This record gives sequence, C-alpha cells and structure tokens, in this order.
Amino acid sequence: MFAAFPLDAGAESKQAAPMELVQPASATPWLRYSSWTATDWKDYNTLDKTASPAYVPPPKLNGPISGDPKNGEKLAFDRTRGGSCVACHIMGKTTPALPGSVGPDLSTIGIWGRSDQWLFNYVYDPRSVNPQSLMPPWGTHTLFSTLEIQDIVAFLKTLKEPSAFKDALENPATRPVPVDTRDNLDPFTNDGMAALERAGLIFSRVGANRKSCASCHSTPKSDFKTWAASMPRYEARLNKVIGVEEFITRHARSTTGDNLLMQSADNIDLSIYLRYLANGTPIKVDTQSKNSVAAIKRGNALMTRKIGQLNFACMDCHSLGANKWIRGQYLTETKGQFAHFPTYRTSRGEIWDIRKRFQWCNVAIRANELPPDAAEYGDLEIALAVINQGQKLNAPGIRH
Repeated sequence: MFAAFPLDAGAESKQAAPMELVQPASATPWLRYSSWTATDWKDYNTLDKTASPAYVPPPKLNGPISGDPKNGEKLAFDRTRGGSCVACHIMGKTTPALPGSVGPDLSTIGIWGRSDQWLFNYVYDPRSVNPQSLMPPWGTHTLFSTLEIQDIVAFLKTLKEPSAFKDALENPATRPVPVDTRDNLDPFTNDGMAALERAGLIFSRVGANRKSCASCHSTPKSDFKTWAASMPRYEARLNKVIGVEEFITRHARSTTGDNLLMQSADNIDLSIYLRYLANGTPIKVDTQSKNSVAAIKRGNALMTRKIGQLNFACMDCHSLGANKWIRGQYLTETKGQFAHFPTYRTSRGEIWDIRKRFQWCNVAIRANELPPDAAEYGDLEIALAVINQGQKLNAPGIRH
C-alpha cells in the first residue's frame, strides 16, 4: 500500500505513490472532539486567521484604586478564569497548591513601589509595559472586566511578605522535574502497543477495490524499515506538507478503496504501525528542496504566532517558558517532542498523533483548532521535525 514517493512529484509524478488529491483528508465539516469544550473563540486569532482585538492603551484611572482585595484574591486564584494568575506566579502565603514559575514571584509586589496605574496597565494588557510579555492581555481580551482588574490590583498591593511552602513539592523552585522511566514499547505498560495487532489486521484487510495493503507490500518490515523517519514531507500534487496520517488517507483511497480519515481509529493504528517499523531510525526530513525550505520557514513563523484568547504562541511555552512550571505541569522544550508520536495519553485513555496534539494546544489557550489536514499544521509538523532532526523514532510513546 505505501510506496515511497519523491519529495517533489513534478516531472517524476508517474513514479509517485498514487493518492486521491481532491477530497479533504479529515471529516468535513470539521467538528471538535465531543469530549473537549465546545466553546467557540471565533473572535481571536487562530493559526490561519487574524481576529483578535487590536492593541489599544489601557484606560486611565481617575485616582487611586479602591478595589476589593478579597475579591481580587478570589479572581487571581480562580482556575476557571484563563487558568488563574497562580498558573504562572507565586502570590504570597495564601497561594493555592502547585503554583507555576513561568512568571516572577509576586509575593512582595506590594512593596515594589509600582503605581496603581502601572499595576493596572500590566494586568489589563502587559504589552503596554513590556511588548514581549508572555502574560495574557486580561482586559483587552475580556478575560477580566475593568472593575475586576482593579480588585486584582487591590489584592496585589496587599502582597508584602514572602510565600511559605509546606514542602518542596509545593515550591516550583524545588519541585522535582518529572522523569518518565516507563518502557513505552512494553505492551503491559503502554496501551498504545495494542495498535500493532489491530494494524496488522487492517494491513491485510481487503478494501472496496479488492486490494489490501499487503497486496503491494508483502514484506512490510523491510518495505518500511526507514520510511516514516522521512515524514512529513512536501507533496507537490497537494502543494502542502503531509505527514504519515494524511498519506495513509489519500493513498488508501486510491489503492484499496478504504476511506481511512485522519483521526479515525484505523488511521491512527496504521500510523503507529508504520512508525513502529521505523523505530530506531534517525529522523531525517527534507531540509534542502525549495518547497520544504519554504514550509519550514512558515512553520517557524507559526510557532511564534500569538493566538487565542490567552494570546500565546508555541514558543511562549516551549522556548521562553521551557523548563518552568505552569501550575503543576512542567513545560518542555520543543526538542524531544516529536519522535514518540503517536502517543498514548494515560490521562485521556486515547492515542494522539502530532496533529491532535497541535489541536489540543490550540484549544487549551482558547483558540479554535484547525482540521487535522490543515496546511498550517503540516508546516508546523515539518518545522518541529527539523528541530528534532537526528533523534530516533520511538513510537508509540506514552505520556500523561
């Protein structure tokens, strides 16, 4: 079923693996997964659309802030309001469990000598003070009202003593960095390994065209010993980057006749199988051809694009905020975040490919996700693969 194909079809298109090129490779219209929030953030940037409110300077105060510090504390600690301030900051002796460390410790901000207007401006929209700030524009993006921000500032002004932690786990400065020692290829440890048996059946299953994957690939272990390590790659016939999952969809339609949509169970199982066969092979995607170079450049730009109501970019968490804590979650660098996909998520009881992980990150920062076959995700995927170039495939992974 899966023949290697040239990086650029062009003049060599007769030798390229057959693919269906017209229909979307994912469900249409795309609907968010039923177990995820249904909230629509249409008024904020996505990876393919600019929609967020333009920056305007915060409003001027009429005088000293006289907000309610108790309500401000409640708002600052409310995890339903954009993740809460303590997702990134320590905020005095009443700080809830597992505060983050992406932002500075604010436990003594009340004696820093900042004016009410300065504090209000920074909370309302930190870009008014620091254009490079990672903090969400709480007021501009309507996460908090003007009066609520005044209450938060009133609370900040009460913070004048260092925090006190009951143990090393509560303090992000001493909290142990998580180390996963599980064997991801142990079927008794990783439920994702069960996909291999299912994929074997799919590989031999005869489709609508009376062919199976095995009809053309009777020796898959040798046929696909390294193939997945070269993916994703630019496909000229589609004028975009495709990964293993989209290739499965389009190639199956034109050969076996099966419609294995991206994010379907059969597609994910085959994706795991093909990557498993290439385990141990160093990632080596095309970084030389003109179209690949352009896609990588676009992907790198997308990594810095601010999206969603929280106004975050990929690199805010995985570069500038890397090796720090956001709540009880340790933020990792982009390197090391590719070779193990698809990955079994123990917290969800599901196998996710890299595109679903992209979608989850979008929704987590309150941005509408794109369909899994979106060109933007292809650009992101190849840019991430380049960062991880040389690392050996090790799928399926296992993560919380």
